[in-house]
This record gives sequence, C-alpha cells and structure tokens, in this order.
Amino acid sequence: MVFLFKITELLEKQLKEVLQWHVKSPETDYLETSDFPSLVSRQHYVNFELWHQEDMARDPDAPDSKIAAVKRAIDVLNQRRNDMIEQMDQYLLNVLKKNNIHYTENAEMNSETPGSIIDRLSINALKIYHMDEEIQRPNVADEHRKKCSGKLSVLNEQRIDLKKSLETLLADLNNGKKRLKVYQQMKMYNDENLNPILYKKEKNK
Repeated sequence: MVFLFKITELLEKQLKEVLQWHVKSPETDYLETSDFPSLVSRQHYVNFELWHQEDMARDPDAPDSKIAAVKRAIDVLNQRRNDMIEQMDQYLLNVLKKNNIHYTENAEMNSETPGSIIDRLSINALKIYHMDEEIQRPNVADEHRKKCSGKLSVLNEQRIDLKKSLETLLADLNNGKKRLKVYQQMKMYNDENLNPILYKKEKNK
C-alpha cells in the first residue's frame, strides 16, 4: 500500500479531537504541518468550527446583525471545507503519481472521492459527540434519551460502513482498479468575477 497512514488511526483521532477541542482549541502549529493526517485534522477542525456557527445561526433571539455575521462566517468556512477536501484528494493523487500506480484497462472513477468520504466521517464524528451529549444531558425525559440512543447507534453503524468504503476505495486506487481525478470546484458565488452581484458592484464603483 502506497498510502503511509492507517485509516483506523485517522478515524480514532477524529473522535478524540472532537473531545479535545470542546475543552481547548488546538494550537496553531498543531494544524500547520502538511502530512496527510494533519490535512485530515485541519479539515476536521473546519467542520468543528462550522458546526458551532451553524448552531448559532439557529438562535431565534439573536439580532439580525449577529445572524448576518454568522452567515458570512459559515460561507467562509464552507469554502475552506471544500478547499481542504480538494487538498486531501490532491495529496493522495500526488502519492499515486509518485509511486507510478498505473490504472487497469477497466479502471473506473468513484463518484465520491476519498476526501469526500473523510469529510463525511468528520461530520459523523461531530454528530456522535453531540448525540452522546444529548443522552448525558441532565433533566431531559427518558423518551429523549431513548431516541438519541437509537440515533447514536445508527451513527456508529454508519461510521463502520464509511470506514469500509474508504478502505476499499484506497485499496482499489492503490491497485489501479479505480482512478482518481481532482476537479477544481468551479465555485461561482464566492468569486467576484463570476458572481453578478459582486462584479456589478465593482463595476459601479
């Protein structure tokens, strides 16, 4: 296997980091190294921040100015999230090219990239933490705990299934049974040259 990391360790780290970050935000240098596990952690932390911004956006008592600021923060984080998915996929593609992995004649592309699966596992880790938090929450009805326990069971099952899917895809890429491409995101709404609301404002200045 050309990929020098273990999926089980990466995914255990995701769960541990959610616990750690709810106590203390990570140091800057913790997220700055460029090996693959660090890329996974950096993308995971973006999702961590995004999760809590999304919570704040649902506050019915927040003033409009606060909601506007939160929505703008969410927009920036979503862009960063997608950038990081692309960076993870590009890293893996570079490893495959460096190791001269050749595709078999019938190699197909997977509709979901490794980075996208890792992103889903990141969100899954956050859901697991917060669903368990609901189970442990004081002064809630037993019915609430029961419903949350059922959902937590499904989330844990989903994590196992996603892990298997990721392992299979990476093995297929390693063996040339599948091929990986990294497409630029073609995001338009954040680009001042492609979003008409933005470029019309620039023109009228």
